[in-house]
Amino acid sequence: MAHWFLATVTALVLNSLFERLLKPRPRALWLRAPSAIGVHLATSALHFAFWLLVVQRPWFAVVIAASLQMLVIQVNNTKSSSLREPFLCQDFEYFVDAVRHPRLYIPFFGIGLTIAASTAGAIAIAIGFWLEPSLFGRPDAPWSLLATLILVAGSSVVLALLLPRLPGCTLEPNDDLVRLGLYPYLWAYGLLTRQPIDAQENSEAFAAPATPPDPAALPNLVLVQSESFFDPRDWHPAIRREILDEYDALMGEALQAGRFDVPAWGANTVRTECAVLTGLTPEHLGGHRFNPYHHLARHDVRNLAGALKRLGYRTLCIHPYPASFYLRDKVYPRLGFDEFIDIAAFDASDRDGQYVGDLALAAKVQDFLQVDGDKPLFIFVISMENHGPLHLETPDPAVAEAWVEGNVTSGCEDLTVYLRHLRNTNSMLSLLRDSLQKGGRQGMLAFYGDHVPIMPKVYARHGEPDGLTNYFIWQTKPHSGDNVRRTIPADKLGTTIYDRIIDRT
Repeated sequence: MAHWFLATVTALVLNSLFERLLKPRPRALWLRAPSAIGVHLATSALHFAFWLLVVQRPWFAVVIAASLQMLVIQVNNTKSSSLREPFLCQDFEYFVDAVRHPRLYIPFFGIGLTIAASTAGAIAIAIGFWLEPSLFGRPDAPWSLLATLILVAGSSVVLALLLPRLPGCTLEPNDDLVRLGLYPYLWAYGLLTRQPIDAQENSEAFAAPATPPDPAALPNLVLVQSESFFDPRDWHPAIRREILDEYDALMGEALQAGRFDVPAWGANTVRTECAVLTGLTPEHLGGHRFNPYHHLARHDVRNLAGALKRLGYRTLCIHPYPASFYLRDKVYPRLGFDEFIDIAAFDASDRDGQYVGDLALAAKVQDFLQVDGDKPLFIFVISMENHGPLHLETPDPAVAEAWVEGNVTSGCEDLTVYLRHLRNTNSMLSLLRDSLQKGGRQGMLAFYGDHVPIMPKVYARHGEPDGLTNYFIWQTKPHSGDNVRRTIPADKLGTTIYDRIIDRT
């Protein structure tokens, strides 16, 4: 029993000490609310007891519990540095995604560090079983087992009593982590995801017009969500204006254009995407704001695709990535998309860099626009070319020479890679505009960036951008009046497009 007791105390102490390595650092344990202290200790004890029951070796269980905590801390600190947001309860699913889609995640954590950690973990498991005999093989095994079960039961009771008493969350993750500590913060955010979204919050969005328009008069709509797109020229004045000449032309002719206030930085595309498609604000989404598609995979809400389908549109999404990512294969049918064209429709020749290029994506859109049909088309396009990790690609010095006055600063090669892809996005827009103009039906092209790219070394040298991206709404039909120039939040774009289509302006 002495081994059991000493290992249990050690596990609790190490857990509290390791928590101090988090960025941002939580306040000291004794300065937190009593309920948060109780949840921290009960979760730490329960975590240790679980591994003790699995491996039957108290000191090995201490090592496993501490190692897993350190893994979360390392991921948290990497995420905080890259995305300005700590680890969330909703992020646990990304451990599975990191196995299924390693290119999107592992490079930011560090390929070498990942390999080293995996190797060290395998060695540690082998050594742990070899060095330490099973606790439950000793003469006092029944007492050790009883003590472990009491620890599990007691911790569970404490959690049941104190979790409802945790202080309310602000849903500002950096503040909540500091105030509550790691485990209470994760529990609190997890419990918030059990609350439903109030579908009535956007009951006025995407409302059907009093007089349905004639489908023959409705324009084809291409809505492009450009991954990691923002206009970097004002942020980095040395970038030549000509790099986005086609984009500038469309912005100049657009019905409406401007800065785009997105609920994401560097990643978490689904937050901006959901806002555009549904019109739901972060306040409406509550705890679901960090990954709303988990909820929308099971519940219906008003949205752009469904509203356009009711008007007579054929609705499809083209995204050169697996349809199951972010549960889109389950969410999109609920939203009203008739078809999802994913990575299976592309091949290796379509790649430009790490992903399918924007020009290949534009060609796929053109194929659909060239087919005349009785129904107008709504094509939601989700690009991938600009998406990082940019540091995995070899920068082309000719790109830096062509598009940056005085060349790219040493150590900022990610910017060279990004500008090459940005130029391809510019060309994609030209192709989409031409395709819409050639069709027999009027056309509308809407475009936005979902978040700024991850370029920490570049930002360290030149300063961080403000986090806003850009958008425009352009149409082939001549229009009268002034072009609107306005900064809008992401949740206003979809409703604005819909209102313009049905002339509710």
